[in-house]
Amino acid sequence: MGFHTFPIDRADALEDPSRYRYCSREELVAALALDGTEAVADLGSGTGFYTDDVATFADRMYAVDVQAEMHDIYREKGLPDNVEPVTAPVDDLPLDDDALEAAFSTMTYHEFAGEGALDELHRVLVPGGRLVTVDWSAAGEGETGPPRGERYDLSEAVAHHEAAGFDVQRADERPETMLVAATTN
Repeated sequence: MGFHTFPIDRADALEDPSRYRYCSREELVAALALDGTEAVADLGSGTGFYTDDVATFADRMYAVDVQAEMHDIYREKGLPDNVEPVTAPVDDLPLDDDALEAAFSTMTYHEFAGEGALDELHRVLVPGGRLVTVDWSAAGEGETGPPRGERYDLSEAVAHHEAAGFDVQRADERPETMLVAATTN
């Protein structure tokens, strides 16, 4: 699983407000527990749909995506002043140790999960830093999102986070998605 990308020719689908059905802005911001002073990374930011939502609650945002073309589309849409695009894979972030207070991924964990990604996130998050992962669940119907065979189930995602040194505080299974909120230890 993992390490594929969203088709650029379908990037407009990433701006569809019906995505909030799977994770609302309010749920994401609440899970991140931001106070406005943090440096935050959106992992697999695409066109910045969720990046824009979180940027208003953070001091500094990094829109991380492996596709420079996604950043081009985001720039055309208009970047908030506190957002910096970063073209890099999640397992090799060009950020210093302890550079972030929080990071999140929305519907991209299945694309980057694998050797090194969560270890790299642990490296760039400060002690006690928060990681929120919302993704399609293998227990879901599979009518939307990637095929079920490309999804992780909640117990696998929790095990991945714990193996990388995260303390999982919340692990929710929903009809199509899962949410894992964890902190570095």
